[in-house]
Amino acid sequence: MVRYYTRQGGKLIELDEPEVSCWVNISPPFSQEELEETAQRFDLPLDFLIDSLDIDERSRYEREGDVRLILLSTPVLSEEEEDKDAIYITAPIGIIITIEHVITVSGHQNPVLRLFLEDRVKNFHPADDMLFVLQLMEQNVYRFLNALKKLNLKRNLIEQELYDSSRNKELKQLLSIEKSLVYFVNALSANELLKMKMKRSDFLHVSADEDKSDLFEDIIIDNSQALQMANVYTNILNGTMDAYGSIISNNLNHTMRRLTLITVVLMVPTLITSFYGMNVNLPYQEHRLVAYAILAAATVFSLFLAWYFQRKRV
Repeated sequence: MVRYYTRQGGKLIELDEPEVSCWVNISPPFSQEELEETAQRFDLPLDFLIDSLDIDERSRYEREGDVRLILLSTPVLSEEEEDKDAIYITAPIGIIITIEHVITVSGHQNPVLRLFLEDRVKNFHPADDMLFVLQLMEQNVYRFLNALKKLNLKRNLIEQELYDSSRNKELKQLLSIEKSLVYFVNALSANELLKMKMKRSDFLHVSADEDKSDLFEDIIIDNSQALQMANVYTNILNGTMDAYGSIISNNLNHTMRRLTLITVVLMVPTLITSFYGMNVNLPYQEHRLVAYAILAAATVFSLFLAWYFQRKRV
């Protein structure tokens, strides 16, 4: 679906047809014919649109004539519903800058673009194309930071449940968080490298504008902070998983030891009574008190072993 937006009277409005300095947003659902028609209409390479829809496409920038492409990875909620699947995955946002328009392309319903569609970003105006692009990058970093905080909060809650539970459900949830963090680390690393290259080559032509240049610097710093947070949370989660594995192994050893002690204690009465269960003549086997004597001896020996193991703290 291809839609056109501009700002009039302080509000973001949708246009029926594109005009100069408007924002062109391409979001699902759309067809191959729509992409080809859009590429032809705005005189831009079709590959720029198709690459923006490839979920495995790496963050990069590219220029062809007067048309520039920026691909940014952004976090989106996974559509999978199983506990073992990642909570968040990363998908690309394609930002295409032409002489007259800024075109955004995404193969998913993207929360970052939704902020602009709902007009919730201050000082947003499609006519200021470079500021618009910088604001897209800024909101994308904020999206990563918010998602990381939610993942960390969820991890803390699951850890508290793990202290009183040994179910596989919590471990699967931790695994899904770990997968999400792996996606985030890779995406943030690629985004950081992309932004540093763009800053060094002045790809957005903002070096002459001090305010925009400072905003770009802040975006790079925030991206580095998000990357550091993702790495820290990943290390904490790995440590948690290892520690919980050790706890499970230790608990299993304690359980096996208790079962072994119980087996040893129960072996004594079994051994004593087995003598008088054999089909051979034994002394006093016809005496009435023999059964009581055997039971008493077995009880005494069992209590003695239990007291001994308790004293030795075995």
